[in-house]
Amino acid sequence: MPFWVQAGGAVVGQKAPAVSLPALSGGEDISLESLRGSVVYLDFWASWCGPCRVSFPILEQLAIEFGPQGFDVLAINVDEVEADAQQFLSDIPVSYLVVRDGEGVSPQAYGIMGMPTGYLIDRQGVVREIHQGFRKSDGEQLRAEIVMLLKE
Repeated sequence: MPFWVQAGGAVVGQKAPAVSLPALSGGEDISLESLRGSVVYLDFWASWCGPCRVSFPILEQLAIEFGPQGFDVLAINVDEVEADAQQFLSDIPVSYLVVRDGEGVSPQAYGIMGMPTGYLIDRQGVVREIHQGFRKSDGEQLRAEIVMLLKE
């Protein structure tokens, strides 16, 4: 394996790697760049991920609360089988953007080590926080970080 494959990864304080993936519901590709100007929580998840079942309702609440102020959630599903992701979303529906990367290109670009991993990205496209894993208590900390970035 070439050394640069191992060197990938998003870094706090640097521009978030580009992402453009097909919407899970079908239709046009959705790019991270298209959300520039908003604060974005980029969430890598999988249907088999227990903590993802905890994070989704909290992220939905945050998306509803802060969406009008310029906050978006972009969730990237990494399941190999799309039906698994669809079943997860029928159990835990969300209104925010969900895309699919069955090839695993974007998790590699971001240096993902586990699920879920989230990246809080400011209006200029710079990674400000990285969250690995998710517990119910993480919601309040994430909320405070979103509020801070929305005020910038």
